[in-house]
Amino acid sequence: MKVTVKYFASIRESIGQGSEVLQTSARTLGQLRGELVARGGAYAESLDTAFKGKTLRMALNQDMSDDAEVLTEGCEVAFFPPVTGG
Repeated sequence: MKVTVKYFASIRESIGQGSEVLQTSARTLGQLRGELVARGGAYAESLDTAFKGKTLRMALNQDMSDDAEVLTEGCEVAFFPPVTGG
């Protein structure tokens, strides 16, 4: 299936692009994230939730979602880095 993936803030800077359209066999948001992490490099460093204890936020069709959310043809996925405040 084809999905649009958007990257925000430090993830966008690390990966070097704000969005891409992907052909994927992933059925869930977590599986898609796993496919992207498997690319290695900046994808793994930015999207692997085990990396440095980061808490990655994800959205599916502009609704905050978790790994179990089911993808659909043409959906929009967004990845947001952890936010710190002061």
